[in-house]
Amino acid sequence: MSDHIPASDPDSPVITEESLKHNRGFVQRLTTSVNWRTGILIPLLSVITALAIGLVIIVLSGSSFSEALEAYGALLQGSVGSIKAISETLTAATPLILVGLSVAIAFRAGLFNIGAEGQMAIGGMCAVFAGFTFVGLPLLVHLPLAILAGIIGGAIWGFIPGILKAKTGAHEVIVTIMLNYIAILFVGYLLKTSLFQREGRTDPVSKNIEGSSALPQLLDWINPSMRIHAGLIIALLAAAFIHWLLFRTTVGFEFRAVGANPAAARYAGMSVARVYVMVMVIAGALAGLAGGGQVLGVLERVTPGFTAGIGFDGIAVALLGRSNPAGVVAAAVLFGGLRAGGQQMQVSTDVGIDLISVIQALIIIFVAAPTLISSIYRLKAPAASMQISKGWAS
Repeated sequence: MSDHIPASDPDSPVITEESLKHNRGFVQRLTTSVNWRTGILIPLLSVITALAIGLVIIVLSGSSFSEALEAYGALLQGSVGSIKAISETLTAATPLILVGLSVAIAFRAGLFNIGAEGQMAIGGMCAVFAGFTFVGLPLLVHLPLAILAGIIGGAIWGFIPGILKAKTGAHEVIVTIMLNYIAILFVGYLLKTSLFQREGRTDPVSKNIEGSSALPQLLDWINPSMRIHAGLIIALLAAAFIHWLLFRTTVGFEFRAVGANPAAARYAGMSVARVYVMVMVIAGALAGLAGGGQVLGVLERVTPGFTAGIGFDGIAVALLGRSNPAGVVAAAVLFGGLRAGGQQMQVSTDVGIDLISVIQALIIIFVAAPTLISSIYRLKAPAASMQISKGWAS
């Protein structure tokens, strides 16, 4: 074989034997699963370390060590201590699974989707509109229609940064941040219009959805106060679908190829612009589904701030889950447990729920800095971590 292989496009880079070997290794890395250390051990140690530091913070704030342990006991009790606690944990985890997948699939394509909060808000508004507008439809028609409305709303909001990235090179971080603000303000505006605002109310609150569009409760036959709903099943199916899409299809391979090396992917004949649009549409659809699930399964209406920062928590979930669907599910359950248990901790002890935010932030720091965890626990230096998104200059 000659030293140089000419490309069909005269403007394309010259391909050498060395670059071919590099690309073969690149393809092999794409098709190899994350090893157990980077995929399991580092995140697990990150969680343990964050909880240990949280314990120290409680003690330093004036509590005794026994009181700090009591606070953690209440946290555990509130997350998995009873069937109702588990129900609350899974209820909190359901939207986190979907927004975590939304951020994770963007990471896989080298994009940073910070817009899940706005996509979730628009998806929730579309779902609630479908939920109260269509009256008299059977459950098997009305519920899928409302869910689809949420998916479409989020997909449209994800399409905007995707097409701008593909056509103009606008950085998705800036665009999605701005779209978050637009979505939040747009929701506030719509809730004051006669189309959405509940009759007889002057505050921004939407009309209630019809019962035929509500997601069925899963454990109400045990206790009507248990809020876990069929959205959990939808979220798990979505995780299975994203895993299949990423690791079992040509489209998913293109997503991962563009995320790892867009120049090599472009040379191989892949349309990088098309991948950017497709990824952001899918990411938006997942976040929109999360918003729709919250409206149709828990809230039954929309008020300002109904997303409750879940879209931003999805970034932490995706990071902790290493952008792997199975890892995202596990991370979402963990964060859901922290949310549910944090409320019990605040009620039972003098420790405020703000500690949960501190623990979550520490988890993100340690996951993002695996070398630090390796140094603390004297592990071998971790292998080069997967690039999760492009830099500002991309």
